Amino acid sequence: MQRAWRAWAPRCGGGASSPPAAKRPSPGGSCALPEVLAPFPQQRSAGGGYNNDSEEDMFGNYDSFSGNDSLLAQVDDLEQKYMQSADFALHQENLEDKAVVEPASGKLHIQHSKSKELVTQELGDFILDDLPCSQQLYFEEVDASTKQANANTGNNHMNSGLGRILNQSFCHNDVEHTKTNNEPSPNIRTDLNKRKCLKDHLKSAMAGNAKAQAPQISKTKQLKEAILSEELCVAKETIEAFSVDLGPFYGLPSKVKDLFVQFRGIEKLYEWQHTCLTLESLQRRKNLIYSLPTSGGKTLVAEILILQELLCRQKDVLMILPYVAIVQEKLHMIGEGSRGAILEMTLAKILYTSKTTQIIGMSATLNNVGDLQQFLQAEYYTDSFRPVELKEYVKIRESIYEVDSKAENGFTFSRHLNFKYSSNLERMDPDHLIALVTEVIPNYSCLVFCPTKKNCENVAEMICKYLKKEYENHKKKEKQDLLMNLKNIGNGTICPVLKRTISFGIAYHHSGLTSDERKSIEEAYSAGVLCLLTCTSTLAAGVNLPARRVILRAPYVATEFLKKNQYKQMIGRAGRAGIDSAGESILIVQEKDKHLVQDLINSPLENCCSNLLLEFTKGIQNLLLSLVGLQIARNFEEICNFMCGTLFGVQQKTLSKEKSLSDIIKESLESLIEKGLLKGKIMSEKEQKSPSNLAITQLGQAAYKGSIDLAYCNALYRDLKKGLEGLVLESCLHLLYLATPYDMIYHCNPDWMIYFKQYTQLSAVEQKVADIVGVPESFITKKASGQVIRTDVDIGVINRLYLSFVLYALLKDTNVWVVSEKFNLSRGYVQNLLNSAATFCSCVLHFCEELEEFWVYKALLTELTKRLTYCVKAELIPLMEVAGVLEARAKQLYNAGYKTLAHLANANPEILVKIEHVSRRQARQIISSAKMLLSEKVEALQEEVEELLRMPTDTPEGLLTTATKP
Repeated sequence: MQRAWRAWAPRCGGGASSPPAAKRPSPGGSCALPEVLAPFPQQRSAGGGYNNDSEEDMFGNYDSFSGNDSLLAQVDDLEQKYMQSADFALHQENLEDKAVVEPASGKLHIQHSKSKELVTQELGDFILDDLPCSQQLYFEEVDASTKQANANTGNNHMNSGLGRILNQSFCHNDVEHTKTNNEPSPNIRTDLNKRKCLKDHLKSAMAGNAKAQAPQISKTKQLKEAILSEELCVAKETIEAFSVDLGPFYGLPSKVKDLFVQFRGIEKLYEWQHTCLTLESLQRRKNLIYSLPTSGGKTLVAEILILQELLCRQKDVLMILPYVAIVQEKLHMIGEGSRGAILEMTLAKILYTSKTTQIIGMSATLNNVGDLQQFLQAEYYTDSFRPVELKEYVKIRESIYEVDSKAENGFTFSRHLNFKYSSNLERMDPDHLIALVTEVIPNYSCLVFCPTKKNCENVAEMICKYLKKEYENHKKKEKQDLLMNLKNIGNGTICPVLKRTISFGIAYHHSGLTSDERKSIEEAYSAGVLCLLTCTSTLAAGVNLPARRVILRAPYVATEFLKKNQYKQMIGRAGRAGIDSAGESILIVQEKDKHLVQDLINSPLENCCSNLLLEFTKGIQNLLLSLVGLQIARNFEEICNFMCGTLFGVQQKTLSKEKSLSDIIKESLESLIEKGLLKGKIMSEKEQKSPSNLAITQLGQAAYKGSIDLAYCNALYRDLKKGLEGLVLESCLHLLYLATPYDMIYHCNPDWMIYFKQYTQLSAVEQKVADIVGVPESFITKKASGQVIRTDVDIGVINRLYLSFVLYALLKDTNVWVVSEKFNLSRGYVQNLLNSAATFCSCVLHFCEELEEFWVYKALLTELTKRLTYCVKAELIPLMEVAGVLEARAKQLYNAGYKTLAHLANANPEILVKIEHVSRRQARQIISSAKMLLSEKVEALQEEVEELLRMPTDTPEGLLTTATKP
């Protein structure tokens, strides 16, 4: 922030003010230094002083300190002049007067050496008030340190650092006469060093003031902002210079500890948590990886570290979340497909561009830690602590064996199942699941992992079919409330399987459920309303749902044999701290899989490997395009330097033995140039005589700004280009086709009878869309009738149109249940399609914004994105923006008269609770969220108004005034 320095009016001997020293050499004398501190030419006021309201250049003929350092040179000259003087020491000793300034009161005390008379003079605002606040504080610090030094040495002759500045003679009464004139005493050298620090401080402050741009605001406001800015800078420097300890709880206020006790029941941390939080690497803000078994309490450490950054250091924190687990980051994700590639790219860019950002990684499943340490430049902390003992078992036929690494085959016999099976039950439950689950439910919780989603539902129904009726009485009312909640979520519809199983305290959990259904089931399980969940492996990867017993229905995920990491994730759900006193896992094994399971139990964890090369278009090509687009790396050499710092760079020799890293980079860049995403020549350092930078094309800019998978970039461009030739706007079907994600079309298996039925229900104009995109009616008719198709039709286009039919039905019916039944799809799949389409539509919008030829799509896709995001009638969209308000709740509020944000923000919670199923807590949350949204909208409008009213800097009058200034 620019701040004007008023000329110091030296009152020594009552002399008049001199013109600034920066304009002419100082004549010398005791008042020379104050003139040096006022280098800026100012307009003389009527009273003969200087004021700061001049619009002239405050630096006169000097463009900057870096361009002309004559002022700073004069400071050096003055110092050299006194240091080299033969009478330097004598001059100090025979000083006539002493000047002492009190910064707090602003008074100047002058003591004449001969008369010993002390004269006190009010300085007013001519000195301290004219200094930036940061420099006032600096002088006060110097003053304090000088007082301390004087107290220690008995020197009371000077009480102010600023007095020393005014009296540049450096008053010292104890000069050592044994020193030569050219060799000052240690006291003098100390003072010179302090003075050098002051000079450096002044240089830094003045240079910073010089570089600041003048804001387009009033001088009064400018001065206030300058003071505030410098006070903030001082506060920031103070915080950074000293401890960030704000309280007794690991640097956090004690209130934080109280909140952990109140809401989480955590009164004391585990020993490993204390050790980890007090590591020297964390205190010095170094990168860290810490790894412990599941349920060890890793998330709590992450939460405390986040609070330290936010509250103590006032820095931002980015949390990378796997699935729905709330953690800073799970490092094993790096080895998981495209998600791993995105995580690796994000971390690599942070490491390359920011040397002050701290990265904390946590995981329960790590093997090749060395690679990750090298990649993240991090230290490593690990512990085997687990608060609840976990016992692993394997079941073969009716026998249960305990996993024992010391045993010859890895197993030790434990017991036989004690449950009488009838022949009919044996046939229905050959794996003895009912015997295993009834040992723990309903008093304890149980998870049963199944290979497929359909198997989850079948197992849940089978168990309920053979349970005793007494199970229905356990928390009967809470189960009824859960069923009612699920019915409201489904707009009056509930899954028939859940309707039958929930009364027994059992439910299934997989991606076929909507997100709201999953959330309700998870909450009911955590509260003990549900005692058993049948689930797929995805639940193990992040959802915090503990169990007394975990049962693995089979050592398979779909058709693939279980991996060690997956196995550890699943069994890690058993025996969570504070909930169970013990935990156990049981893996059900068929005789044919016995040897595979033995290998699984005894094998180490899989390595975490880079996926940049495997996910070619989403990985390395996408990374290189963004590096050039963001100008992080602009030529082949810089790109190679960056890639050496990635996990792929660390593991390249292992992952790609046939090609070197430079060869892989070169091939990837050539592919990007061939696709028209980059332009320029790829030359190594030896080949190029001068730097040859790569540049991103408009198409490449659009691709990375829109986060478009490069595998589909050209296809998207062609589809959008083709759409311009005959875009059908009588309905949104054509736009929906363009917004349907490419990555979902190859997992789609259309029901041809449904396809044909939906096609025949379209209007003639809508059927024209199918013809435009390349799906003839004859093809759909023949497929529906089972005829052989000889015409070559792109299956991707066929599937994409089918999915656009699903989206079209959703926008018309806005009911996931109705649409899922109409197309014979799971409601979870339909919801996932809707969410993916909303995201992809936004990506296509950003893609089109970078290409002028697609300007027509901008307004159309903006509205479509909003409709896909909320998937409700237009009048409900404002209400859907409020946190906790879904479609059913929005309809309730709208029908009750709350039709806008303003209505909700001004609602009375006591009246709002009269709406069915709205609690007081929910009512207060809705009102609070509406007020916050309304406030944000008002602030945005105020900023827009201020922007419109702000005086432009390039007005003709302003330009003319500037041009006519002398």
